[in-house]
Amino acid sequence: MDMDLDAPRGPRHSSSIVGNSRGCWTCRLRRKKCDEQRPVCDTCAALHINCYYNQDKPEWMDGGVRQEEMAEELKREVKEKAHLRRGGRALHTSSIRVRLPLEVPQISTEAANHVDNLFKTSSNDQEPYLRRGPDPTLTCKDAGESGSLAFGQSDTVLIMFYLENLFPFLFPFYRPSVLHGGRTWILEMMMKSPVMRQATLCQSSYFFSLAHGTTTRDVVWETVLKQTRDAFGVLGQALQVIHGSEITEHLHGAIRIMASIMQIQRFEIAISSFGNCQSHLNAALALFKQVLESSGPVDPARLSSNFNTIISQLRPSWAYPACQSQYLHIPSAEQAAFRFSSALLIFDDIIASTVLLEQPRLYEYHCRLLGNIDGTGPAINLEAVVGCQNWTLQQISEISVLDVWKQQCKRAGSLDVMELVRRATAIKDSLEVQLTQLESDPVVTPKENSSLLDFFTADYGQHPKPPASQNFLVTRVWAHAAQLYLFIVVSGWQPASIDVRYHVGRIIELLSHQISPPALLRTMVWPFCVAGCLAEPAQEARFRGIVDSLQPPSVFGTVRKAFEIMEGVWSNKDTGDAADRDLAKCFGSQGDLVLLV
Repeated sequence: MDMDLDAPRGPRHSSSIVGNSRGCWTCRLRRKKCDEQRPVCDTCAALHINCYYNQDKPEWMDGGVRQEEMAEELKREVKEKAHLRRGGRALHTSSIRVRLPLEVPQISTEAANHVDNLFKTSSNDQEPYLRRGPDPTLTCKDAGESGSLAFGQSDTVLIMFYLENLFPFLFPFYRPSVLHGGRTWILEMMMKSPVMRQATLCQSSYFFSLAHGTTTRDVVWETVLKQTRDAFGVLGQALQVIHGSEITEHLHGAIRIMASIMQIQRFEIAISSFGNCQSHLNAALALFKQVLESSGPVDPARLSSNFNTIISQLRPSWAYPACQSQYLHIPSAEQAAFRFSSALLIFDDIIASTVLLEQPRLYEYHCRLLGNIDGTGPAINLEAVVGCQNWTLQQISEISVLDVWKQQCKRAGSLDVMELVRRATAIKDSLEVQLTQLESDPVVTPKENSSLLDFFTADYGQHPKPPASQNFLVTRVWAHAAQLYLFIVVSGWQPASIDVRYHVGRIIELLSHQISPPALLRTMVWPFCVAGCLAEPAQEARFRGIVDSLQPPSVFGTVRKAFEIMEGVWSNKDTGDAADRDLAKCFGSQGDLVLLV
């Protein structure tokens, strides 16, 4: 019970509002002492409520009706977030919650001008970039004449740890050709963008401390929390610039912000902190749509054209003379970031739809962005980023849409079972054809021409590139999980079904004996959880063994979260609501939007 979380007082007490006069407006209204942390004070962070910290007095602080309404709104918010505060203040990854408000509050004119400078154009390369300003929350100490951020020694160590170790671990299938720029765009983004830099430092600091076996957990978390607050502070100000203006004025900045949101999203998910997932996803989706619309009205029939137009507007960063009259164009940091982040966003949107029981927000874009419409390949290649081929995730999206349609019909009392079966059969046939082909065709790895580069890449060090066969195996795991998902939508929760047992068994076999290294399970947490929730008692030990083999647990947070969901299903398998169970109920049992990505 939150005894110290008394309700905020209404405006009738406004004349007696006490506390630090420089504190956030939320604490002033609630008559609480504020520690003045920015962008979220510790008091508001502990309650998981909005922290209004701007210098300018909010319009609702009027001593009248609007102030009373805001007081009541805060009171409701405190009560609604009570479930997030249960369990005390024990030091644990799930306690880290830094809010990203969907509506960015107003900032002072001086601050707005400062953030506007972040998007100015360099006179050297005529490319917009984020330029360091006098923001005290940034860790950088200096900026060169080119506008790039200067690195201190500690930052350099953490950044190289991220590039050489952490990023390949988080995204093992993302291996762009070194001769086409490789992953250099990440370093360039960190050099130009304070937002991207802070988002990266958050992740690197945490995992670097784990690698060192740091025992002073309090110090580690305080450092991570500070860097996360810094990232949100810069991110919130940058979003302020775009809000209310044409996205074309800040196209490069918008791409950097979108990439930073996805990086912060991945960091918080990695440490099992899901409280901000919905906010991050909403912000990234809104930005993505605005960017696509910047090249003209979005027509699903020409969507890939919009996407390619944006890529062209971002322009390659370097044209290298490959031979006489021919140039090798190296993608710019923003081009690479847009492709990479768009793939992650579509992937997250699809997985979120299975949890929220909603149609994917980008569903109408899937055919043109993920399909091979004109024979030149899809505009977005999910396999190159997450290891799963586009068609599998497209079918999962179709199943999600079918599930939404079914639930709507049931509520209206108009469900046509024959129509449900007809739609499901089309999805099932497509999955089976693709899966059969995948399982029967031998894996042919294209032979690359031998070059001097072979000598440099012969030893991949700690993070060897997964062979092409692993992508096919990963896709098979996802395809079997899609079949399970479809079966639940059509036939309900039947773990003892022969079809269910077959697909669960195939997933166990692939994960236990064929996928290598086992750490690749990080890229298949959603299908792993789907199969685990449907496991029979005799199979539960197999799933437990797979989880226990992944050490240390701290770097496999999403796998542990999935296993937590499984155990909840197993312990309630004989309850009365088992007949009405579905994936959305299983995944939604945690309260927040749990993205198993």
